[in-house]
Amino acid sequence: MAIEAILRAGRAAIDELHRRLAERGHPDVRPAHGYAFQAIGADGTTASALGERLNVTKQAAGQMVDELTRLGYVTREPDPADGRRRLVQLTPRGVDCLRASADVFEEIVAEWRARGDDVDAAVAALTGLTDLYGGALRPIW
Repeated sequence: MAIEAILRAGRAAIDELHRRLAERGHPDVRPAHGYAFQAIGADGTTASALGERLNVTKQAAGQMVDELTRLGYVTREPDPADGRRRLVQLTPRGVDCLRASADVFEEIVAEWRARGDDVDAAVAALTGLTDLYGGALRPIW
């Protein structure tokens, strides 16, 4: 039952995040997109490096970049340091989505705290679970 509770809580938080993101103008973003936004970062990256950071194939990373480009969250531009490469960068829409995600997560944690639950103890316990088994953040397709 403990594992089921952990998985259900994680899923509920992600579902709520995406419900609120839709309300804030990002109805088309999926959970995997958030991982990509984090991996792209403020300085941008190449599709190959994105694949490495997400632990997915170059093809999967390329497909993700194509989708995010179509949705207006990223651009592909020539890399000023190496004209043979294309740099993937967040657009203002991508940055807005990333900021909105951070705001929503803060709201969710504040609501959790308002219930009177010991959020810090829960986070410490979950961190212990991560320490025990590892837990790199990467998308689950």
